[in-house]
Amino acid sequence: MTKPSLTHIDAKGEAHMVDVSAKDATERVAMAEGFVVMSATTLKLIVDGNAKKGDVLGTARVAGIMAAKRTSDLIPLCHPLALSKVTLDITTDDKLPGCRVEASVKVTGPTGVEMEALTAVSVACLTIYDMIKAVERGVHIEGIRLLEKSGGKSGHYKHEK
Repeated sequence: MTKPSLTHIDAKGEAHMVDVSAKDATERVAMAEGFVVMSATTLKLIVDGNAKKGDVLGTARVAGIMAAKRTSDLIPLCHPLALSKVTLDITTDDKLPGCRVEASVKVTGPTGVEMEALTAVSVACLTIYDMIKAVERGVHIEGIRLLEKSGGKSGHYKHEK
């Protein structure tokens, strides 16, 4: 059995960008999620559309999509990808209370889009925080994780809940 190794570390122990030129271009999809937890009062401001900075969920959705497209500018060893689809779903949840953010990213290419999905969720969550922090500083972000990915040599992965 071969010992697992980090793909972004070379034989000298130095960080490098992985060469994906020999890999087949296949359809690859990744989904990620995260949560923004706040008070019920702050959540009501969002739901009612009364946040002073404007449409919290719409702004966060656009920010997440933009972030997915810019992932290689933010994560040093990520490849720039021509994404074919990015969706961001943000739902409010009175039980948290807060918002659940889920991103789905798709590409046909030689490398996966896990980082793009995770970046989309992270930036959308941060945008929600930014837009409500004046009302509640104790808001927190939690549970950012990869839910599922398909395509590529490593195949299908689904997070077991």
